[in-house]
Amino acid sequence: MRKSHKAWTIEDQKKFLALRINSLIYKDMKLQSTGLVFSAIVALFLISCQGGSDKKVADLAPNAHQVKAEEVIQASAYTYVRVSDDGRDYWMAITKMDVKTGGTYFWSDGAEMKEFTSKELKRTFRSIFFVQDFSSEPITSSPHMQAAPQTGQQPAMEQKGISVKKAEGGVTIAELYAGKKSFEGKTIKIRGQVVKFAGGIMNKNWIHIQDGTKDGEHFDLTITSLDSLKVGDVAVFEGKVVLDKDLGAGYFYDILIEDSKVKK
Repeated sequence: MRKSHKAWTIEDQKKFLALRINSLIYKDMKLQSTGLVFSAIVALFLISCQGGSDKKVADLAPNAHQVKAEEVIQASAYTYVRVSDDGRDYWMAITKMDVKTGGTYFWSDGAEMKEFTSKELKRTFRSIFFVQDFSSEPITSSPHMQAAPQTGQQPAMEQKGISVKKAEGGVTIAELYAGKKSFEGKTIKIRGQVVKFAGGIMNKNWIHIQDGTKDGEHFDLTITSLDSLKVGDVAVFEGKVVLDKDLGAGYFYDILIEDSKVKK
C-alpha cells in the first residue's frame, strides 16, 4: 500500500526529495528541469529547518523546562511571558529582560502564585510562576556550568508581614524607586530584611531585601556586597545607587546598590 504524504515523517520527506533531485539532475539538464531542481532544493532546505526548530535539548537537568515564548508583555519591573511547554500553556514573570516571541527558553526554579493581580497591567492571572533562572541557554546537568549573574537579579516574591524601620538618614524602597533619578550616583543608607542571598557570583554576594514598602510593583531591591548574610537578617546597607545596569545576556536592573557595607 502506498504511503499517504500526510503520514510521512520529516526523514521520509527528506529522502523522497533527495531522490527527486537526483532524478531531475540525471534525466534532464534543460533549463526547465534546472528550475525544478532549484525548487526541490529549496523545499528540502525548508523541511530540514522545520525538523529542527522545536527539537528538545537532550541533556537538560532533571527539573529543567524547555519552553517556547508565545506572548510577551513588558511592564516597568517585570516581563510577563506566556509559554508553551509540551502542549501546556502558562504564564511566568521574570525581571525585565528582552524576550522574543517564538523564541526557545529554559527555566528550572520558580514558585507558582494563584490569583496574582498586576496593578500596572490591571490584570489578574489565575496562575503565574515567578521564575528565578529564566534563560535563553539550556540548563543542563553538566557539573562544569559556571554560576551566572542572573541568580542575583531574578525577581523575589513579595514577602507579607515585613515591616522594617527606616534607617536614620536613609530611605525606604518606595522612596528610592519613586525618586530614583535624584539618587543616581549617590551613596545611600537603606534598612531591609534579606529575602534571598546568593554568594560568590562574579566575586560578589547578591542580596535581595524588602522593607514592607513599595512603589507600584517595585518592592524588592538588589544589593551587591562582600559581606555575608542569611535570609531573615535585618541590616542597614550603605552603597552607591546605579541605574539601568545592564550585565548583558538580557539581565538588567532598574536600580542596583553596588559594593555595599553592611551594619546589623
